[in-house]
Amino acid sequence: MKRLVPVFAIVLGWVSAAYAAPPAPLTTLRAIHALSNAEASQKLPVAFEATVNYVRGYENLLFVQDGDVAIFVRPTPDTRPALCDRILVRGTTQGSFHPIVIADSITVLYHGALPKPVLATFDQLIRAQLDSRLVTVHAVIRAADLVLSPMAPVRSMRLQMLTEGGHLEAYVDSDDAGALKDLLDAEVEVTGVAAGKFDDKMQQTGVVLYVSTLANVKVLKRAGASPWSLPVTTMNQVLAVYHMRDLTPRVRIQGTITYYQPGSAIVLQDGSQSLWVTTLTREPLRIGDRADATGFPDAHNRLLTLTDGEIQDSLSPAPIAPQPATWRQLAFWSNNEPVGHLYDLVSTEGYVVTEVREALQDEYVLSSDGQLFTAIFHHPHAGDMLPPMKQVPLGTRIRVTGICMIVDANSITPGEEVPFYILMRSSDDITIVARPSLLNVGNLMLLAGLLLVLVIVAGVRGWAIERRVHRQSTSLAYLESRRSRILEDINGSRPLAEIIEEITELASFKLRGAPCWCQIADGALLGNCPQNLSHLRIVRNEIPARSGPPLGVLFAAFDPLAKPSSVESEALTMACGLATLAIETRRLYSDLLHRSEFDLLTDIHNRFSLDRHLDTLIEEARRKASIFGLIYIDLDEFKQINDLYGHQVGDLYLQEVAARMKQQLRGGDTLARLGGDEFAALITTVRNRVGAVEIAQRLEHSFDEPFTVEGNVLRGSASIGIALYPEDGANKDSLLSAADAAMYAAKNARRKNVSSPDD
Repeated sequence: MKRLVPVFAIVLGWVSAAYAAPPAPLTTLRAIHALSNAEASQKLPVAFEATVNYVRGYENLLFVQDGDVAIFVRPTPDTRPALCDRILVRGTTQGSFHPIVIADSITVLYHGALPKPVLATFDQLIRAQLDSRLVTVHAVIRAADLVLSPMAPVRSMRLQMLTEGGHLEAYVDSDDAGALKDLLDAEVEVTGVAAGKFDDKMQQTGVVLYVSTLANVKVLKRAGASPWSLPVTTMNQVLAVYHMRDLTPRVRIQGTITYYQPGSAIVLQDGSQSLWVTTLTREPLRIGDRADATGFPDAHNRLLTLTDGEIQDSLSPAPIAPQPATWRQLAFWSNNEPVGHLYDLVSTEGYVVTEVREALQDEYVLSSDGQLFTAIFHHPHAGDMLPPMKQVPLGTRIRVTGICMIVDANSITPGEEVPFYILMRSSDDITIVARPSLLNVGNLMLLAGLLLVLVIVAGVRGWAIERRVHRQSTSLAYLESRRSRILEDINGSRPLAEIIEEITELASFKLRGAPCWCQIADGALLGNCPQNLSHLRIVRNEIPARSGPPLGVLFAAFDPLAKPSSVESEALTMACGLATLAIETRRLYSDLLHRSEFDLLTDIHNRFSLDRHLDTLIEEARRKASIFGLIYIDLDEFKQINDLYGHQVGDLYLQEVAARMKQQLRGGDTLARLGGDEFAALITTVRNRVGAVEIAQRLEHSFDEPFTVEGNVLRGSASIGIALYPEDGANKDSLLSAADAAMYAAKNARRKNVSSPDD
């Protein structure tokens, strides 16, 4: 009996809690605004009055304000309050960037007046101090365009504006195209509701003003001249007028090192928060250690970063366990709840579709839930010898671990899926989960043979069964054989047009000879397209892309009297899947081939490409008994430019140097960046050393005029060394060494001239 007393007390507590009175609703906007996100996430009831200060029905945007307090409300589908309406909102709270309200009902009480806008500074807006309130901002308009809403076929005006503190956007509910031409470079006063732009973790990445009418954009001073009446500036001089003043203070963050690429970037993660830090440090840092980073915050296209970072490793281990995630969880981008995985250490699974090795990285294309994504491993800088690529048989299911990255920030549309890739730290981040399936053409044919033997033994009745099974097995084996050959061709060198035609033939075979053809998005028509389609029933399937518009359309023609069947959908879906894989794999291969041949910063040839050209040129010169020149170029004092002005100015300086030197070379010559501040030029046809010296002098003249980079005037120079084939070297290594030695001799001579000037 004594044991029953505690149990009775527990049951009584449950019953009391179940029948306890619900909490009283919050009746003022100020009380709701004062909640923390944790409190708002408890879905507290509300019933309050406020005035609508902005509404956009087709995007479910509703902001309300009462005095100096404002909030965002998710309206009900059946209510459409108007601007200035005084409304009664009943619903529940929800945690977000700031607490918001999910409305159950909205009652219009009367039509009133807008709250008085408050004059706002950029610092107040970027710190969300005036979130959801009606504000007025002074700014200069840098860009003005009409954009189409993804939620409805409605065009509205989007203004890019510059304030004293920074950049912000304004969305104006107007499609007046004629007003745009008078807004560029105008000084304006814009009144609208302040809101934020967010990443997929509800971290603010920018400021937006929602403006209900074009009348709220008041022009204080128009531009002195039309942008289209300005004098034309040559493309190599566009930076001459560039000017920027950045007062952003340095910040310090802490977290665990989850990724490190020396001289490029590091990722720190702290709980559910993670950040990409660009850094030039090459100090040995250990993944899994707790570390500090200091740098300058930056945000572009909803992506937060820390630039010009300096790192301090505590040498104290604090490892982060990778978070398991599906393809959709990694691809889905939402700015309403902090569920994103950008820059997080994650692990996900997929089937290997193809694998590619290039000079700078290994790439594995994986398929998961019918979608493709890429896992990338950047090669460490360890000389010319690359580590062996981890070979994984096609069709293997693997688990990859690494940092979740967005392929293209411009493709981000909140509420939708965006392309991503996994940035691995080493080949150990690949774990084999399951080997390829045993269901292949060889095993299927063996099974067909065994069935045939059993049918023969079974007698006459078995003979009839054997005929039917034989036909089905042969057809299946043929389909699998053709499909396997197509997959091999996709990973091989066969032209894409032939592969697409082979896919249409496979679909036609599965459809018992029905004509099939493909219209590629770029206009190419491939396959068997009948000349007269008016008397046929045409079935079409779009060829889906991993992201963006369809890659094309696959067609099949049938007798109009034939009834549609599931075989039609299966065959076209199978063919569209193969076509998607073929087109996107070839696009990926073309992109990888370009990146393996060209330097990503300057878009000229890289060291790997120079070596290949040099080998070819030596063979040709030996055969023709001709000569050619190799010129080594090393920029002087480039480290001082990086130290004084930062790596961004240094990168822009390298791009301008490459562009000038390329203009000094002839059509058949090759300019390459060897790395850092070192370049080389292959002079394919030269009669003697005098000819090579003339071209070297032209390259030196590239530095006669100063460089203007982000408002900084830089005076550069270079040390140049020349080597001729075969006079200075009969093979690649000796020729490179001779040019390098000549360059260093020139550099030492220059230093002596500088340190010992003539009196």
